Amino acid sequence: MKVPQILKQLEALGNESRRKHNAKAGAPANQFGVMLGDVRKVAKKLKPDQALANELWDTGNVEAQLVATLLFKPKDLSADELDRLTRSTTCAQVADWLNSYVVAQHPDKDTLREKWMKSKERWTARAGWNLTASRIAKSADGLDLAALLARLEKELPKAAPEVQWTMNMALGNLGIHHPEFRARVLAFGEKLGLYKDWPVSKGCIPPYVPVWVNAMVQRKA
Repeated sequence: MKVPQILKQLEALGNESRRKHNAKAGAPANQFGVMLGDVRKVAKKLKPDQALANELWDTGNVEAQLVATLLFKPKDLSADELDRLTRSTTCAQVADWLNSYVVAQHPDKDTLREKWMKSKERWTARAGWNLTASRIAKSADGLDLAALLARLEKELPKAAPEVQWTMNMALGNLGIHHPEFRARVLAFGEKLGLYKDWPVSKGCIPPYVPVWVNAMVQRKA
């Protein structure tokens, strides 16, 4: 299937309500408003295909980029290619799928993490903190956790909203998985107040660090 055919399919699945929702969440005008489940269904009909994925990505269309993240073969991308993709991300939803399905599976992810943690560009910084949050939770060996916490305390309040999301993940994971930093994390999270009024469905845990950390610690007890 060619790119124009895929775009036509995606456009047919779009709706105005979803477009407004996406726009409110920061998506650019180049989007159709397709539900994520329908995006997955379109991708499922296609085979992993690096060339097709690149063509879809380069349209700049949100849904086409989402499909592309499901078609890329991470091990076949060079670190430079992945850096380019990350920098040309169009919105947070695309960034999250790229980080989950491509970046997290890439053999050079930790080298890229170290590079992106120094970046001033929002999407690479978001990806760098996303990888760091995962390391904090799963394999913190080799990380200077005290230095990371100090950096979060200094930089998180003024970071771009796109970067704040994954920095907040790193902060929360420090409090959840590393008890020696928990009191400091909770105090900073309360002082910062980030996502304190974040709406969540009944039974879900909000991303507000004091509530999130305490809920997860109780769940682990």
